[in-house]
Amino acid sequence: MPIVIVDNLSKVYPVAVKEPGLKGTLRHFLRRTYRSVNAVQGVSFQIEPGEVVGFLGPNGAGKTTTLKMLTGLIHPSSGKVRVAGYVPFRREEAFLQKITLVMGQKQQLLWDLPALDSLKINAAVYNISDRDFRLRVGELTELLGLEGKLNQPVRKLSLGERMKAELLAALLHHPQVLFLDEPTLGLDVNAQVGVRDFLREYNQRYQATVLLTSHYMADITALCDRVLLIHQGLLIYDGSLEGLLQRFAPYREVKVELAQAVSETDLSQYGELETVEGREVRLLVQREALTRTVARILAELQVLDLTVTDPPIEEVIGRVFRAGVA
Repeated sequence: MPIVIVDNLSKVYPVAVKEPGLKGTLRHFLRRTYRSVNAVQGVSFQIEPGEVVGFLGPNGAGKTTTLKMLTGLIHPSSGKVRVAGYVPFRREEAFLQKITLVMGQKQQLLWDLPALDSLKINAAVYNISDRDFRLRVGELTELLGLEGKLNQPVRKLSLGERMKAELLAALLHHPQVLFLDEPTLGLDVNAQVGVRDFLREYNQRYQATVLLTSHYMADITALCDRVLLIHQGLLIYDGSLEGLLQRFAPYREVKVELAQAVSETDLSQYGELETVEGREVRLLVQREALTRTVARILAELQVLDLTVTDPPIEEVIGRVFRAGVA
């Protein structure tokens, strides 16, 4: 049975409308008028236990609003949602024991205290025994590579170490469902890799369900076999990464190294010209025309090297968002 069930979920915000000038200010003060903003519109999906699902969309698409409805922080305007068998906005204690929400731009650890002190507060909130607390902190500390760091004030930790400590705090009660909103935001490449490795290991060890938003496509490609795409509050894709390429990228990327430079006009006859840097060329070629196009390139140009790959996933998703259509 799915652990996350979302059925026709919507959220509409009333936003006050103010006309310019003094007259508009007075009218706004005495009798306000409002317009409705559809942050999320009729979104439906299900997630099975143990799945790691990427949740993608541009800024303002409705990702964080959806996560807040799934965790019970805000009440939906319409639709139904159940997480681990509970209705989130009721905020029952048993429900809160089963979920966690990590937001990369917010922190729960106390800035001037050692992270261990904040972890003890979390243990008290979740009624974790001293024995379980020691075992879980030891296990998660080893997985996250935080040995020797938890006794330092949070402000003295690096950004990557702070994010790992935030994850430790969020997972101390062993939740079944993880809602992660930009967990690698602002981290350097090494720290991002460390967080990804930990999340992969945690998912495999505990079969935890993960719904992950990120603007770093490396997070998605490293962790998620399935992705949800949301645009202007509408869910426009639910499926595999491979299926995303097949549906939204009906072309392959052809990289060619030439023996001598060729004009862009001459190169454009072989496909959509992406870049030309000296003698190195990137073309997008329709999949159905790939074989004959590659044969033409090899026959008509002086080729030193040629490779054919799928285009980078971030470029595919960027095209989807710019088009804004299913």
